[in-house]
Amino acid sequence: MASIAPHNKSKQKPAHANLAKVSAYDQVSGMLVAVLIIVGAGVGVLFVIYLTTQNWDTNVSIPVIIEPSPGRGDHAAGVAQDLEAPGLEELEEVLEPQIEANYEAVTDAVTSQQAALENVDGAAQTTDGGTGQGDSRPLGPEGNGLDVVPRWERWQIEFSGSDLQTYAKQLDHFGIELGTAGGGVQTIDYASNFTAGTPKRRTANGKDEDRLYFTWETGSLREADLDLLKRAGVKAQGRIPMQFYPADTENLLAYVEQQYMGDRPLHSIRKTVFGIRPTSDGYEFYVMRQLQRSTR
Repeated sequence: MASIAPHNKSKQKPAHANLAKVSAYDQVSGMLVAVLIIVGAGVGVLFVIYLTTQNWDTNVSIPVIIEPSPGRGDHAAGVAQDLEAPGLEELEEVLEPQIEANYEAVTDAVTSQQAALENVDGAAQTTDGGTGQGDSRPLGPEGNGLDVVPRWERWQIEFSGSDLQTYAKQLDHFGIELGTAGGGVQTIDYASNFTAGTPKRRTANGKDEDRLYFTWETGSLREADLDLLKRAGVKAQGRIPMQFYPADTENLLAYVEQQYMGDRPLHSIRKTVFGIRPTSDGYEFYVMRQLQRSTR
């Protein structure tokens, strides 16, 4: 008689018995890795957002601004521009401009802006000998170029330093050199690098000076210039303070003016007033206002 052996249930293993059991350590480690991945992804997104929202300062190559030089050539100087030259009898009786002694010394020392000083301080007398009024344009090349107001007459700069130290930083940032002329002295005494412990000073012949320079019309900063010159050991009493601008700074001003003008022609500008404002790496020029020339 066949018999069936009883089934031993104790020897059977469940289907999942061969699966490895995950420890608590592995669970915590996996959770930490997941959290780190999420945090890293979030930081990466924030970094990308930061990069795309910043205004990064780049070294922009500023082109050299060449200003047209409208001149009267060898035509006679005068107060207008017409087709008829002054009469011979008028030329014989024209008096040379009479410059005050103090300003005459400046004219002799600084030759680059001699016309400006004569136009402002000269007192020429003319007769009615001829009907022609000459040519109001400055001496220059032949031809009828654009009647552009020159930079030394067109530009005006307004500093806004709240104290002497801030003002000195602005001067040094743009490489502006202070100088004094006149007072019976035939040379120009210079001073620069005012934020240093000991400012630089030097003396040179004004005939070698060809930089653009400015003199003060109004404002208390004229006294600040005199104070900085005195601190540098430069004699300023009874002399005329001036600011000398290097070629790069002059070109920077021309570039800022050109960007502000847009499509307007240069010969339509009578006055450009620049201001100075702080930036992340120092200071910059900007145009505060611009005055147009009257059309007739």
